[in-house]
Amino acid sequence: MEWYFILALIGTGIAAGFINTTAGGGSMLTIPLLMFIGLPANVANGTNRIAILLQNVIGVNTFRKKKVLDIKTDYRLAVPAIVGSLIGALFAVEMDVELLKKVIAGLMVVLLFVVVLKPEVWVKERAGKVDAKPSVLQYTIFFFIGVYGGFIQMGVGFFLLAGLVLGCGHNLVRANAVKVFIVLIYTVFSLGIFFYHGQVNITAGLILAAGNMTGAWLGVHFQVKGGAKYVRYVLILAMLIVILNLFGVFG
Repeated sequence: MEWYFILALIGTGIAAGFINTTAGGGSMLTIPLLMFIGLPANVANGTNRIAILLQNVIGVNTFRKKKVLDIKTDYRLAVPAIVGSLIGALFAVEMDVELLKKVIAGLMVVLLFVVVLKPEVWVKERAGKVDAKPSVLQYTIFFFIGVYGGFIQMGVGFFLLAGLVLGCGHNLVRANAVKVFIVLIYTVFSLGIFFYHGQVNITAGLILAAGNMTGAWLGVHFQVKGGAKYVRYVLILAMLIVILNLFGVFG
């Protein structure tokens, strides 16, 4: 692999890792780059999971050290997401995502308005909801988020944040910590499916992961220091860029 491709993978990985742990949508940067260096779309989708997995190992460990994440209580919503991701990954090996991308873009426009018009919901935790046992509705929501995440990683973080903030009462910093943990767990399983189908380039994945891991470490420290108020601004900016990209504004 040419040296400039290596630099591009690492640099893009740093940006993606920061975005993924702070908001979501970092795979909008990495998957097109993986395709640009010559990987087929399905292999790029699978290869990206290596970087996501290792990025979230760093993210989870750092969130735990900062005492933002409590795995003993935060693991429960990972279970339906894992089941959903396995189903999604099975469909992903033969994917055609153009129509799906337009649908997701429309849903994200609605979500963006919620983030902009109701800032207090995303900044403060709601008493009485956090750490409560998840409801059947919450399990169902996270199952379908898992299906989407297993199918195509791009943008899944936004929907996880929406479920954790609007459905579970977390603020954005806590929600990001739980999101990173959930994605870490289900990525182990979905990556296995891509490996089984021979749709992973290990070399490119590990090079990309070096950047993603660095970005994840930076992202967690930014959140803990800045708080949910500043994370919300990053979320709004990331969502705007991803929505425009999904609608083809950037070509």
